[in-house]
Amino acid sequence: MPHDDDPGDTGRNDWDGVRLHVVTGKGGTGKTTVAAALALALASGGARTLLAEVEGRQGIAALFDVPPLPYEERKIAVAPGGGDVFALSVEPKAALMEYLDLFYRLGRAGKVLERVGAIDFATTIAPGLRDVLLTGKAYEAVRRRGRTGPVYDAVVLDAPPTGRIGRFLNVNEQVAGLAKVGPIHTQAESIMTLLRSRATVVHLVTVLEEMPVQETQDAVEELRAANLRVGGIVVNMVRDPVLPDPALDAAARGDLDHRAVAESLDAAGLAGRGGRASATGAARVTRLTAGLLAEAAEHTTRLEVEAVQREQLSTLERPTYEIPAVAGGIDLGALYDLAEQLADQGMSSGR
Repeated sequence: MPHDDDPGDTGRNDWDGVRLHVVTGKGGTGKTTVAAALALALASGGARTLLAEVEGRQGIAALFDVPPLPYEERKIAVAPGGGDVFALSVEPKAALMEYLDLFYRLGRAGKVLERVGAIDFATTIAPGLRDVLLTGKAYEAVRRRGRTGPVYDAVVLDAPPTGRIGRFLNVNEQVAGLAKVGPIHTQAESIMTLLRSRATVVHLVTVLEEMPVQETQDAVEELRAANLRVGGIVVNMVRDPVLPDPALDAAARGDLDHRAVAESLDAAGLAGRGGRASATGAARVTRLTAGLLAEAAEHTTRLEVEAVQREQLSTLERPTYEIPAVAGGIDLGALYDLAEQLADQGMSSGR
């Protein structure tokens, strides 16, 4: 059954016309890595993207191996084909100062408020104000125009985790209801109009484990209830089967050929000096064989669990993208590889 968030009849680019890509996911699923790879994918071929983080963890700077990001848009990478990726760490206090100057022309008065601690108080205590400022900055970046059109072809927002994403994105509706008139009301309504438009999607990052998949399902339900458009599901850290199907079936039944495994280990020289003819060599092969068979059974069980979780994700009826686990962690080269894989799977937007 199609949903309002269905991308429709798409070709290579699943998200044509989308300007704001919000990326969320349960902690530990690689949300920031996917957001960074997506920003590179969207910039490929000559586009300009802005990658913004809102949690103050400086995860983007670490991924791109650049100094900590200030509250200032800074070019951090060149995408394949000559596009540019800019990045920004949205800091609530600086965002509030910018907001006060933009709408109330406070100028030096804003500096006075900062000196007496009013700015820190407002961003720490005022309910929802922090999230209003963070989403407001993304809104401003999407709408900003230069002489020839939008400054950025796309904005990627590395957003809070799935457990908080609905409240984070929907905060402006609550603010608009509280402030019935004036610039705050107008700004809040404008932000919600963008977030609920076809120009915005919320992508969810998960891994094939029960808890992250369940949290993804819950987040999709919450987003749809709030009339926020759900984007794609990115399955991160996917591991390919290391055994052919017949061997996997045998491992699941506990019927792998112990003798054949032991002989292969012996032939590879893993029995050590004297081979299996020595007592020490035979004992070593026995231990290695038992360990390999146990790992094969565990690997098969994991694949079965992953198959169940894939089936659960398929019920969400969203475009799904898979990227592999990267041995040794994510460096800049791996990030570019992941960006290419996302683009090849269609997770990009036409301009």
